[in-house]
Amino acid sequence: MPRATRLKPDRTDGYVDLRSYAAIGDGRTVALIAADGSIDWLPVPSLDSLPPFARMLDAESGGAIELAPTDPFTVTRRYVPGTNVLQTTFTTALGSARLTDALVTGIAGRLPWVELARRIEGIRGELRFRWRVTPGTMFSTASPWKDDTTHGQVLRVDGVTLAVRGVDHGPRGGGERELAGTFVTAPKSRHLLTVVGSADEPLHLPIPEKTDIGIDRTIANWRTWSREFHYDGPWSEHVQRSALALKLLIFAPTGAIAAAPTTSLPESRSGHKNWDYRFAWVRDAAYTVHALTRFGLREETQASVAWLVRTIRKHGPDPHIFYTLDGSLPDGVAELDAPGWRGSQPVVSGNPAAGQDQHGVYGDLLGMMLNYVEAGNVLDDPTGHMLVTAADRACDLWRQPDSGMWELPERRHYTASMMGCWQALDAAVKLSELGEIPSSPERWSRERDAIAAHIAEHCWSEERQSYVSFEGSDELDASVLLHAPSGFDRGERMSRTVDAIRAELGRGPLVYRFTGAEAEEQAFVACSFWLASALACVGRREEAIELMDQLVELSNDVGLFAEMIDPADNSFWGNLPQGLSHLALVNAAITIHETA
Repeated sequence: MPRATRLKPDRTDGYVDLRSYAAIGDGRTVALIAADGSIDWLPVPSLDSLPPFARMLDAESGGAIELAPTDPFTVTRRYVPGTNVLQTTFTTALGSARLTDALVTGIAGRLPWVELARRIEGIRGELRFRWRVTPGTMFSTASPWKDDTTHGQVLRVDGVTLAVRGVDHGPRGGGERELAGTFVTAPKSRHLLTVVGSADEPLHLPIPEKTDIGIDRTIANWRTWSREFHYDGPWSEHVQRSALALKLLIFAPTGAIAAAPTTSLPESRSGHKNWDYRFAWVRDAAYTVHALTRFGLREETQASVAWLVRTIRKHGPDPHIFYTLDGSLPDGVAELDAPGWRGSQPVVSGNPAAGQDQHGVYGDLLGMMLNYVEAGNVLDDPTGHMLVTAADRACDLWRQPDSGMWELPERRHYTASMMGCWQALDAAVKLSELGEIPSSPERWSRERDAIAAHIAEHCWSEERQSYVSFEGSDELDASVLLHAPSGFDRGERMSRTVDAIRAELGRGPLVYRFTGAEAEEQAFVACSFWLASALACVGRREEAIELMDQLVELSNDVGLFAEMIDPADNSFWGNLPQGLSHLALVNAAITIHETA
């Protein structure tokens, strides 16, 4: 992932390309930073809170934390190795300076407040910087104002209190709803701008010099975590960056894993497919746990598994396809008053897929728990009984239509959903044989074999030489590729399905989700990596390596992926950083490595 030099991003319409964004986080929230130094997305206090800084979706009144030279500049960026701390080097005709951005963590983990630290170090010549902290209207729900307190001015908006502290940051006041200032760097100079925030509680005002030390502590904390990361296979730099991106999505207060830290970023130029991904999908949790156990990361694995089984038992007996980050059930969709990224509508809170049936969730759940056990862990009695119930449900549900993995409005007998039920029952049989769940596996074994026979007869097309999307169709669906790694089929039929999907849904190294998707969205990044995994599973390892080499280079300059990429120009689309994209990269790399 080479460092990339670019001109100042174009904000002619108030927005920047999605490729421009890098992410930092503290285990509770995530900030997105554009290449021009502007923080355009930062919810306070939590990842799923209404954001006081949301310029990404509302250029005029969304709010931002701006920091950049006043003269024209170019930019070089990278993450500090082994961390989620971002370094941006600005270069003008007069000199250069380095900006280090961190959401600061404490001695014992995340802080009880949000503390964004921006350290600016002069390298060469003199650069004049301008900064401005302008909270937005939280999607037209509140009006921010500046308030005088005993300890200086603060900014308030709808229960959120924000303060600015710094070292040689040159405050100059700003307008009625902002704080702003300027300063000049010189060789070896050091300036600090800190923005701290809390919601519906008093705000601690940190000592700036301690925040400066906190940046170095945060770097050390991230590097300590990275040293626990074990992967020595190919594409190791990309795998580690993806693991760090996934770590940003683990909501530390509960252990839930967010699909992405953003909402309403469009999947196509026409808009309308704008979703909120700040929820925890069982599917994503399963893939994440699978990756974390392979990396030897024990704490996150245990926290995520424990949160998920508690949450399912609380709202069961059937698992929902996703939950809020605090373990509640989603409560519908609300349309927010904002123009959206480059005018793309709607901007929403919530996701309409909450009430859908997706039978593949049973395979995700039981497959994850089998992986957890095989990694050297044991199940408790309530979880064992819950898994027995889930396996029994899979025995019945596979014969019924559902909405499929892609949350489609048409209920059908989707092939991948039936394969997911097969995976659930195969895992249940193995867990029973290991003595981890209290039931006899005979029924599960019979139904597992019945599913395989049914798919072989009704979901394979001799004409297409492929598994089809659903019974009776001749359409293709890239989600069936997941069931090469699951073990459903690693033979000739899956190999031919790989060829059919690549021919019809592939555009270069990228892959669309299903037949007809190209008309309404961009290529789905995860599907492209699933194809690489499937190639390895069916014995075509050299092709898998060639594809993987192409795919990893499609990240942005700091190694992040969005949900989708346009094959025509490699532009990013959809929410970002997208957990499923990075999970697919990680699992593809591991699968290819393990098939050597």
